[in-house]
Amino acid sequence: MTREVRISQVDAVFSNGSYPIEFLFYYERAFDTERLRSGLRRLSSLFWPVFGEYKDGAIIFDRFREEECYDEAAADREFDISEFDGSAAEIIARYALPPLERLFFLKVIRFRNGLALIPKLNHLAGDGYSYFLFLSFLAALTRPTLVPFRSSFLNLALKVQHRRTALRDFSFRGVALEPLAAPRELRLEEDMILRRDVQRMIEETAASDGLRVSANDVLSAMAMKKLVGAGAGSRADDFDLTMPIDVRGKVKGYGRGYFGNGIMFHTVTFKREHLEGSAIQPIAVRIRRSRPVLSAETYVDFLRKLEGLLAEGRRGEFRPYDPERGCLVTNLSRLPADRLDFGTGAPRLSIPLTIEKNSVGILARGADFLLRSAF
Repeated sequence: MTREVRISQVDAVFSNGSYPIEFLFYYERAFDTERLRSGLRRLSSLFWPVFGEYKDGAIIFDRFREEECYDEAAADREFDISEFDGSAAEIIARYALPPLERLFFLKVIRFRNGLALIPKLNHLAGDGYSYFLFLSFLAALTRPTLVPFRSSFLNLALKVQHRRTALRDFSFRGVALEPLAAPRELRLEEDMILRRDVQRMIEETAASDGLRVSANDVLSAMAMKKLVGAGAGSRADDFDLTMPIDVRGKVKGYGRGYFGNGIMFHTVTFKREHLEGSAIQPIAVRIRRSRPVLSAETYVDFLRKLEGLLAEGRRGEFRPYDPERGCLVTNLSRLPADRLDFGTGAPRLSIPLTIEKNSVGILARGADFLLRSAF
């Protein structure tokens, strides 16, 4: 039976295949990939948009085809974690998958000393929350267990919601966005940030400004200072910080089971000279005070603004951010690695493979943070 769902305004931003979600997960002990493949097939009913294709404003799914979403290979060598020290762009490119033909693909590589999973999701199909929700379910189905009827328990555990235009009707039929130009060779740098230093800044800001900023505010301020110092967006006097904000917990009608792009792009503009001459704490305060009140009403306003860009023919602005005028900072420090246990434990290494110009990923490294900057 063919299923179809119209895409949302936020989904449409990614309809040209931009910003796919792709990670490499390395496991020191291999697990049963037959169970993994069986899990994919079983989840194709619950998470059917993952296995569909995009056509003229809608995601369409007719049947599961393993050959179009899964591949497994063996490498006659050991996986070397040290290659990723510093996250050199050429190493990232070695593992990144080619452009997707459908909306999802999972590559498995067996090494002499373990196994690597590389799941890649077209961002049109879902955001980071959706990506890890799906993988968590897949891991639960892959792990050996004595509990029968596991898929029934999974269905009961969370009602997955696929109605993407629940808050505001939208049609993207007949509209096609030009693919974004591939970024030129980018430089990647990693900076380790101690959690105690972030906590100290939070406490100092609360004492001096009477405002409690978050770790994300502090780390985003650090990210901006890093990129501005590297000359990012140097042709403009203003510099924009864009952050994707998950709205599931605040917007009624979505909820934690919403599968899709339940995010708002929040942008705050700074003067470049202010960023260059300011300490971290004042920037973090400005970021905290700029955050919008999340509600169904404010989110619908955001959706209307996206529609307005299309109605006015401003398709060049119909994207998450402009890398020529600012940066995108995504906080991945709460990545639920412990839920990605496929039977042999959590992954030893979890690293994003998508690289975008003037973007920063906030990652966890043990108890501390890692800023991974591309410029």
